[in-house]
Amino acid sequence: PTSLAMASGSGDRNSTLKRCLGVLRDARNDSEQLAALLLVTKAVRAGEVDAKTRRQIFDAIGFTFPNRLLASRQPPAGCPEHTFRALGLTLLACFCTDPELAGHSQILNKIPTFNDILVSPCNPDSTSMIDDVYQCLSAVMATTRGPRELVTKGTVSALCQAYVNCGYGSDRALTLLLGLLAVAEAKCWQRDAPHLLAVLSKLSDDFLKTEDMTKFELCEVLPHFIPVSPPLTQDSQGSECLHRLYKGLANILGSKLSQSQRDPALKLAACLVQACGSEWIPAGSAGSKFLALLVNLACVEVRLTLEEPDPLEVEGKKEVVTACYVLIEMGIQECLREEKPLLEDVQKMQLTRIMEEAFGAVLFYLRQVKQEELQDPFIFASVRILGAWMAEETSSLKQEICELLPFLVHYAKKLFKESSSAASLPQPELVSTEGSGLPQDALRFLLPGFCHLTAEDRPRDILISEGAPALLCEYFLHQWEVLTSEPRSLTPLTSTEMSLQTACGIFLNLVVTAPDLARRDKTFSSLMDMLLKSLPLLLPQKDHLVLTANIATLGLMMARILAGSAVLQGTQSAKEFFGAAIRFLSQAHAAQAEPGSDGLAVAVSPAYASAWADVRELWFLGMQALAGCVPLFPWLPQAILQARWLEDLSELLTRVTPTSVDFELIAAFQGVLVELARASKPCRDVILSHHGGEWANLYGMAALEQCLSEQ
Repeated sequence: PTSLAMASGSGDRNSTLKRCLGVLRDARNDSEQLAALLLVTKAVRAGEVDAKTRRQIFDAIGFTFPNRLLASRQPPAGCPEHTFRALGLTLLACFCTDPELAGHSQILNKIPTFNDILVSPCNPDSTSMIDDVYQCLSAVMATTRGPRELVTKGTVSALCQAYVNCGYGSDRALTLLLGLLAVAEAKCWQRDAPHLLAVLSKLSDDFLKTEDMTKFELCEVLPHFIPVSPPLTQDSQGSECLHRLYKGLANILGSKLSQSQRDPALKLAACLVQACGSEWIPAGSAGSKFLALLVNLACVEVRLTLEEPDPLEVEGKKEVVTACYVLIEMGIQECLREEKPLLEDVQKMQLTRIMEEAFGAVLFYLRQVKQEELQDPFIFASVRILGAWMAEETSSLKQEICELLPFLVHYAKKLFKESSSAASLPQPELVSTEGSGLPQDALRFLLPGFCHLTAEDRPRDILISEGAPALLCEYFLHQWEVLTSEPRSLTPLTSTEMSLQTACGIFLNLVVTAPDLARRDKTFSSLMDMLLKSLPLLLPQKDHLVLTANIATLGLMMARILAGSAVLQGTQSAKEFFGAAIRFLSQAHAAQAEPGSDGLAVAVSPAYASAWADVRELWFLGMQALAGCVPLFPWLPQAILQARWLEDLSELLTRVTPTSVDFELIAAFQGVLVELARASKPCRDVILSHHGGEWANLYGMAALEQCLSEQ
């Protein structure tokens, strides 16, 4: 083996390497193999091995010899205890430069060994081992299976400990963590939240204390360590991190900054808003000034970028303007907030005016958008934030919004059609679906604004002429399919359910303000058919009461207009719909003990109580619509008799104190009862046989009294 001493020239080195490889293949004992290996690893460390030679080394020794070296605990005489381990790691690091070998199971099953070395105390003579471990981990992460294997085998916690301990190579630990969070953020936080929180704690502490350019570099790093779930506000350590970040940002944004310094700070603030809303901003004067400053800076940035758009300049600013949109959306919400507001009324008025100017710039920018730019995610972000403004601010920029409506309908239709096509294609399995490029749902964000606009003549006419009703009907059918395909029934209010409710509001506006459109447009016949089938399915699910109220009321309103259509002529689906609508309306009120007396009072039924604020107006409109339907459908009084609503209502009105029933409720009951008494003798007889004349007089139902007294 001594004859293998490395020559000095590069040509000699190559020939010596070849001789070493021959010895590795043909070695008669470990001593010869080890001597050759020492020379090979020396060359590897010196970076003198090309890809072909690396492969030859692997072919000569495979994984068996490095595995033995890693497992060996007995170093050669006079050598450090980790000598063999270091040699094994150098060989693995060499092999990992070949992407095919980096993803090999023999490398992947060494991940726990790599982790152990990272968290072990580092001696001055073991730094090369740590370099090799980082090289191996970086190579593994670049493979297809690598990130998943690293997360499941505990590398995230090892990297976190290496970074927090500030040991040798800790900057490389941070780089690897950023890479893993980029592809598997949810899984990382799910498995290793305490360790990641420790990294965030160190980063936020550095962010607050440092006073040089590092502060701005940390603005770029920190967003990767702010999870959406679990919420940082639920944890004391997380809350401390948030407070340090708030103070650090307040220091930065309160100073005179260049654009390159301000942009990362705005992006960090937007990231915190996405994760925690405004909860990270403390209440009080300092917090309200900071919030107002944030929104103000965001509006200025939007105006500077979009008012006179230079295409190249806008391209470079899209990321920061998108962050500004997040801050402006928080501003909208905070200006509306009445309970424990962070902003004072004067600040709200000032911010609303400033935001209006920013939205003027957004509208101007969207008017310049070309057809080929519609796939740009920045267009989507701009439409989304405009939707948030239109949902809340109904009076400002009306002219500009009306001019943009054709574009908004076209854009929403394009994305909806693309998402419908994409949904029918098989999706590849991803480590993370974030940013997977699937078409997004623009219509969801525009619906609340469209709901306001359909109540007004000019924007409603534009929406109708652009084909919005047909698009909304298709969207409604699609969202209904999504809702009914979800296996969970007891879920919090989903965006799907919210979209269905808002779409019902738009259709209600159209039915009330443009009944001729509902009569002639086939869209409304398709929608009617859908409503007939959906209400009986929805009613038994008590956690969807607001959506039930929307669908029942819309269906009843539309039935009055489409009474002549075939689908409503006593068909099974029509009878089931009206049966469900009658149950919804009839079960809303009950008798309960009247506080401070022995009598009973009318009250909203317990099952309706929590949602009554959202259901009340729809219930009254539904009662009015049902009354209008009675003379149009000869079979409807019989359905009401079968439901025994008249008997139940008579019992309710007989038992309760008359003063507990307000005038609006009396009018709603009377409206339905009068139509039933006029249209159906059996109904009139039931009312009379249950003392209807008496309680009609008692409650001041003059129209019902008169109707019952007529022969």
